[in-house]
Amino acid sequence: MGAVLGSAVGDALGAGYEFESAPLGSEGPRMIGGGLGGFAPGEWTDDTSMAWCVLEVAASGADLRTDEALNAIARHFRDWYETGPADIGTQTASVLARAGSRPTAAAMTAVSDRLHASTGRTAGNGSLMRTHPVALAHLDDAAAAAEAAWKVGTLTHGDPVAGEACVLWTLAVRHAIVEGEFDLHDGLAYLTPEAAGRWAALIDEAEREQPGRFTPNGFVVTALQAAWSAIVHTPVDPQRSERHLGDALTTAIRIGNDTDTVAAIAGALLGARWGTSALQGGWLDLLHGYPGLRADDLAALAERAVDATG
Repeated sequence: MGAVLGSAVGDALGAGYEFESAPLGSEGPRMIGGGLGGFAPGEWTDDTSMAWCVLEVAASGADLRTDEALNAIARHFRDWYETGPADIGTQTASVLARAGSRPTAAAMTAVSDRLHASTGRTAGNGSLMRTHPVALAHLDDAAAAAEAAWKVGTLTHGDPVAGEACVLWTLAVRHAIVEGEFDLHDGLAYLTPEAAGRWAALIDEAEREQPGRFTPNGFVVTALQAAWSAIVHTPVDPQRSERHLGDALTTAIRIGNDTDTVAAIAGALLGARWGTSALQGGWLDLLHGYPGLRADDLAALAERAVDATG
């Protein structure tokens, strides 16, 4: 529940500050709404709406690697697209528009692959922002989680770099839930040796450089680095460790640029580590969004997804 709600809180907190829509004062971020989509205070954006599309299928107990589950996710994506969301990534919109009104996963992935072949630029952060529910569906099997993260990610983002980022973050969320610690290196074993070496260097850079270095962050690599740098550079008070989640979300949003997405990515991992008790009640009271849900609804879906794994 912490992973899902942490991501949604980060999303709703960051929404009002996206691309400098509003100044971030010394008091830190608040759920002010506004932003690029004219959101209400506490309303989540496309980050959580698309994560719900994955979470809803995970809550059914489905193996997210199967055609049946992937078809359901693809159709949830398209149904959401047809509502005319106020904020949607250009790349995601392009794929969903071309996939048809009742797309199969194979058809949507083929559109995604063709877009990558024609442009070579499909490594946006739009698949990374929604990858955390995959971990809940496969808490009992890291290899299955890695495979599912790749398949769910490539529905809209054909660049292998985006798929690799989804594998790494999904397995980091899984590790935080199962082991109770942060570890972004856990997923390197599920990448090719070449990719693992490249990502190890990128992770090291995020740990070495200050968070503000990682902007603009629409690119999946920079988004992942921004989220991870915000987490590792925010001190953990041993006496009040629960404050780390809120403090790190503030760090993530202060980076600027795509604030809702970076905070949603960071929030998933922070929530996976610290749980719902680290989330402020005021945030959860305000939290809401597509398709007409609130915090309790997301929490119930997260619980069902995990219960279904046995």
